[in-house]
Amino acid sequence: MDGETAVMNISGELHAPRVLMPRIGYTILAVIMAAFVTGSIILNTTVIVVTLKYKQLRQPINYSLVNLAVADLGVAVLGGSLTVETNAVGYFNLGRAGCVIEGFAVAFFGIASLCTVAVIAVERVIVVCKPLGTLTFSSRQALAGVTISWMWSLVWNTPPLFGWGSYELEGVETSCAPNWYSTDPFNVSYIVCYFSFCFSIPFITIVVSYGYLMWTLRQVARLGIGQGGTTHKAESQVARMVLVMIIAFLICWLPYAAFAMTVVANPGIYIDPILATVPMYLSKTSTVYNPIIYIFMNRQFRDCVFPFLLCGKKNPWATEMRESTTTETLSVSFSSRRGKVAPV
Repeated sequence: MDGETAVMNISGELHAPRVLMPRIGYTILAVIMAAFVTGSIILNTTVIVVTLKYKQLRQPINYSLVNLAVADLGVAVLGGSLTVETNAVGYFNLGRAGCVIEGFAVAFFGIASLCTVAVIAVERVIVVCKPLGTLTFSSRQALAGVTISWMWSLVWNTPPLFGWGSYELEGVETSCAPNWYSTDPFNVSYIVCYFSFCFSIPFITIVVSYGYLMWTLRQVARLGIGQGGTTHKAESQVARMVLVMIIAFLICWLPYAAFAMTVVANPGIYIDPILATVPMYLSKTSTVYNPIIYIFMNRQFRDCVFPFLLCGKKNPWATEMRESTTTETLSVSFSSRRGKVAPV
């Protein structure tokens, strides 16, 4: 692109686009984003289509998994695809309206996805550990979790549309996000609240929920309950899955949250635009990791996805129905008076 070409900036004024890195850098970012966007669209669309196709997957416990796929698909289509286009041309060419639309879409669907991950953690505790006794996990409860994730995201992402905060260019200025850079106290108050309610609370919920799940399985194992080492095997598998989930969450979201709060806490700090772009792209990669971790590691989904993708052929890695040692197939009832491990 000719560096002297006039373009409309985010405020609607004409100016020469800033060159923040070599043209090849923008091309590389476009290719990377295109790969992640393509993968995300394929994986999440597959999850939605397979769920609609197979009745056995349309169960309350799977509502949040499908909701996660919908939110991640929204990030990829309304956010990632626009980022591919702006990086391909080498500057943000969508104007002020485009910035607000892209910034809001990515934030709205991204936080909905993040909240859904927290909802999934709570649902697994309810289903596996049964802290509420014999309460059955119903469609009403599942829909409540889905609704909360969207409403929570809507509540905290609409204020910039009405003046509390704003959506501005970030990093190498080919995408938009909540304005982390403004030192205006009114804007800073929004960013602090945004960080607290949209990152800290979901993260604490995830850690506490999976921590309680692991503690419950450990208590059951210590009582020597379970036949043939079922509980110990389940505990090991749950521990591995929980570790993968939390590490993936931290890789995708912690750098972005840390970057935002660093900028807010130190308004005068200089962070190279290229370096500032890295956390943004890491957060968007969650749209690919999420369906792999939360859905394709789910035996029930996996055994339906493979026949769908392989045109009816049986999943070559399918597990036998009697093997029920994963979190999706293990129900644990635990109380101070009695405990039992009951494969479903």
